[in-house]
Amino acid sequence: MSDNEQGMRGADGLLGTNTVFIGKKPTMNYVLAVVTQFNGGASEVTLKARGMSISKAVDVKEILLNRFLPNLKEKSIRTSSEELLNEDGTKSKVSAIHIVLGK
Repeated sequence: MSDNEQGMRGADGLLGTNTVFIGKKPTMNYVLAVVTQFNGGASEVTLKARGMSISKAVDVKEILLNRFLPNLKEKSIRTSSEELLNEDGTKSKVSAIHIVLGK
């Protein structure tokens, strides 16, 4: 877990519910997850992705802004590198992106 993620944890140790982690599922699954968050009253949603999923996170953002929620604003985009411990004990760095969207 990175220092950034530790700083975003609440008192209960859980990440905010308005965070969508982008992974291997189809792109539209993540689009639907974000639309559901905003329809549920969220004013801000964060997309997070690492490594090969970064391009999918950008695709999700573009689909949301251009087709589903045109009034949505891109509040910030942050990139970083996170150090992960491999199964064999070696460390490797992986790129990460955090995209904050808001109404």
